[in-house]
Amino acid sequence: MKKIHSNVIQFRGTHMDFGYMQGQRLKDSLAVINRENQWKVRKPRFSIDEAEAKDAIIKFAPGIWEELLGLQEALEWPMEKVLKEFGGYRLDYVKSGCSIFTGEDYLIRNYDYHPKTYEGRYVLFQPTDQGYAIIGPSQRVTGRMDGMNEKGLAVGYNFMHRKNPGDGFICCMIGRLILESCANVQEAVEMLKEIPHRHSFSYVVFDRSGETYVVETSPRKVAVRQSQACTNHFELLTEENRNHLVDSKRRLEAMQENGASEASDAFRMMNDRNKGVFSDLYSSWAGTIHTSAYFPNELRAWMALGGDREPVELDFGKWLKGEDLDIDRLTGEVDTDIPFLHMDEGADWFRR
Repeated sequence: MKKIHSNVIQFRGTHMDFGYMQGQRLKDSLAVINRENQWKVRKPRFSIDEAEAKDAIIKFAPGIWEELLGLQEALEWPMEKVLKEFGGYRLDYVKSGCSIFTGEDYLIRNYDYHPKTYEGRYVLFQPTDQGYAIIGPSQRVTGRMDGMNEKGLAVGYNFMHRKNPGDGFICCMIGRLILESCANVQEAVEMLKEIPHRHSFSYVVFDRSGETYVVETSPRKVAVRQSQACTNHFELLTEENRNHLVDSKRRLEAMQENGASEASDAFRMMNDRNKGVFSDLYSSWAGTIHTSAYFPNELRAWMALGGDREPVELDFGKWLKGEDLDIDRLTGEVDTDIPFLHMDEGADWFRR
């Protein structure tokens, strides 16, 4: 078993200052070094136009552009490199897993992906200029893998495929845009219909109403349904599905058969390694790295790294009132020897 951690980052202030602080912390970090080495093997098959990316981001969440400017200032990088690493627009995204289950007052999500992509940052940000405060783990620094905002809107996403990509945002930036700008599930659904999508994903949105919407998206089409459980295949946009859906359907059936009314039972269903939902397939880009939970009515969150863990509880409501969390690192264990992006040297794609 490999011991892993995620750093808890708490910040209140402007987007520009938030970006600058993050850039200062990222300078010369293993995450940046490993990402630079990853690009040496996986050459980008896309181009990013700065003006186009700026217009796209500002349309939905102008504060995020300010955050990118702060990152640029701290890192002293050209904006082209900042956008390639953190812009979340026109980038490529590799396959992943993930499972999501909701109940009357909670959303619980297994984040299944490759350790070499996991940046180990759990972020609480309360902007003083514009946009909603957010709690949740980050991806590509500015994006969010899942999360909840101060209005009690929670979101997670599940990968479908990368076929025929479009000119648009990738999943983690879409998660951030939703949390930054939407107050409820209705606003989130409307944004997901409007926003340009790079790849095909399902986005699960949940709020204080207890309503769950699964928004199936591709660069070509968007469809909306309601369901308590979601994995890695479309129910409506079936023409967009991959050919191999056995594991996705197996995990969905496991959630539907087990079910759970209480959040604690649902968390165990998702996080216990013997319940059929948690995955150890790390080398296949589909191992469960964290299980997160969000409670919109209470403005609380749970987080666990690895399986068979008791979650750490984080009181977002108190934090919004100015009471800092007394924890600066989350810890856990996963059954793999693959290096993690933020922790280990050699978290790149070179053959050894």
